[in-house]
Amino acid sequence: MANSGLSYQVDVYNEWKNRLRDEIGNYKSWLGTNNLASDDVIHRLKRGMDVLKDDHLTIAFVGEYSRGKTELINALIFSEYGQRMLPSQAGRTTMCPTELFYDRDQNRCYLKLLPIETRLLNRSINDLKQDDAVWEEFELDTSSPQRLSESLFQVASTRSTTVSEARSLGFDESMLEADITDKGKVIIPLWRHALVSLDNPLLKKGLNILDTPGLNALGSEPELTINMIPKAQAVIFLLSADSGVTASDMAIWNDYINVDHSDHRAGRFAVLNKIDVLWDDLQGEKHTAQSIERVREDTALKLGMESNDVIPLSAKQGLIARIRGDDILLQKSAIAKLEKLISKRILAQKEALLHEALVKDIGEMLHSSQSILSGRLNVLKAQYQEQLDSEVSHDDLRSFADVTHEQHDEHYRKLLTLKSSRRLMHSQGEILQQLASEENFNALVSQTRINLQESWSTMGMKRAMEQFFVSFDKLVDAVCIEAQLADKMVDSIYQRFQRDPAMAHLHPKPFSVKRPRQSLRELKLKAKQFRRNPKVVVTEQTVLVKRFFNSFVQEARLIHLQVLDEARRWPDEALLPLLQFSLEQKKLLESQVAEFKALASHSRSAREQQDVLKEMIARVERTIDEARQIEQRLCEAPISTERAAI
Repeated sequence: MANSGLSYQVDVYNEWKNRLRDEIGNYKSWLGTNNLASDDVIHRLKRGMDVLKDDHLTIAFVGEYSRGKTELINALIFSEYGQRMLPSQAGRTTMCPTELFYDRDQNRCYLKLLPIETRLLNRSINDLKQDDAVWEEFELDTSSPQRLSESLFQVASTRSTTVSEARSLGFDESMLEADITDKGKVIIPLWRHALVSLDNPLLKKGLNILDTPGLNALGSEPELTINMIPKAQAVIFLLSADSGVTASDMAIWNDYINVDHSDHRAGRFAVLNKIDVLWDDLQGEKHTAQSIERVREDTALKLGMESNDVIPLSAKQGLIARIRGDDILLQKSAIAKLEKLISKRILAQKEALLHEALVKDIGEMLHSSQSILSGRLNVLKAQYQEQLDSEVSHDDLRSFADVTHEQHDEHYRKLLTLKSSRRLMHSQGEILQQLASEENFNALVSQTRINLQESWSTMGMKRAMEQFFVSFDKLVDAVCIEAQLADKMVDSIYQRFQRDPAMAHLHPKPFSVKRPRQSLRELKLKAKQFRRNPKVVVTEQTVLVKRFFNSFVQEARLIHLQVLDEARRWPDEALLPLLQFSLEQKKLLESQVAEFKALASHSRSAREQQDVLKEMIARVERTIDEARQIEQRLCEAPISTERAAI
């Protein structure tokens, strides 16, 4: 693949992440070398390393059936195999949502298929992912493209069933194809969900792909539309260039993509696929380009998008061109434009989010370390200047040591005070964790289930659903109110320590559930739309309860876990800047006390004393310079500038 291709861009992105990992490792080594490490700081750095290790980019491919979603994935990911790997023929091929990734924990290739009958269980897909027993698993032979393709073709498997069974599984029969070989029956997917772990260069680098079915299946799998698609960092919306934006396309766009509760922080983009249908050898390339541009502008207008976010291309011709090595056809297919968009817009935004979330925090830790060293450097320089101005005796050096020892004792007392304050923080943390406990949330879920099952009317069920969110809001409110008290306690602790000018730059890390709060607001809006859907009135009670729990309650559980994680994490990290500063000060002062005492205990001339002080100064300056270089490399802007130049 050419250097402008997606593979190269993901390589660049991973190189940047590797540089971040290296610099965090360098900082950890720097702390150890200078005897400044602590368990708290090392734990925080490890958490940062884990964030980088687990980071991935999920792109959801969404659109009505026969728009070429799977063909586009084949062109972007699997052209190296020399054939189509995922089923991509005319008609409805992707019948169940398919996740493509590489399982770095198990380090192997496999296909896992979740039977459609699991919809009868009161369990979400996210929950079922933890239970291997319910999945059908197949090993994938990546050495044989033909066998690999045959294995993956199972994703498109279907079966015939009665309308009543289809309805009990959550399908709307009006959205299903009739079985022309068995009158009165309909065709449903054999599988509910597919997980594909493949040893593919892009997937191994952290790119995850979500291939979704058409409108008929989207509406029957609430978790897909409430959780999976909204959680994707980016969405590629597939349309057909020959038909433009149809009514079913608009239904998908309005109901599942262009919604308030979606994340999509890396962007939403439309792909006008099958432009090869518009290629006209008789009227020439200019006429073809004008036709494509008209469809593009019309699409952007209907979707309310910028025209630059609508990419016309031919996935089929792009795949053929790559398999045949036809550069002219590849350029004509315009698939490289989508790759550039992914690299310049989607990957760049992902970099910026990661940079903001991780680098800022660790950069502050590095800055604090440098501040401590700079303070000690100023003291040493002052003592050196004093030695130059007037000869310093051994008694003077012992006096320096005594003063430094007093400063050491002061920071030691601060550490003791902070450790006492931290015990109070842990007590406060226990209160927060109790309020946000799984027991409290599970009790709410159990009561909601009872309320739904005991409801005798659709209106009663709607009230029970609404009450679930009212009660969940109260649970989060109780945590936030208690956290406000804890924040005030933390602020008062910082104010006491900030009387020391050297510590004035340190600021507390407030308890924050802003992100979970936003997610909860968005989920409540989606639940409100769900309750107002006319289909709720005609849906059987047991099916409605399962759908509500498998989608909304499970998503609420994930939000609750975020609140609980914050309640567990925050008490340990709220005072970390103060603890790090005081501990590093204490350790530096300990080493300087020893150096002054050693200097005073030997008979040295004034010149020799000056040389020793100069070496101490030079050593601290080298240490500061090392930290400064680590900080500069760590805080370099994401490499979007490199990407933009390509």
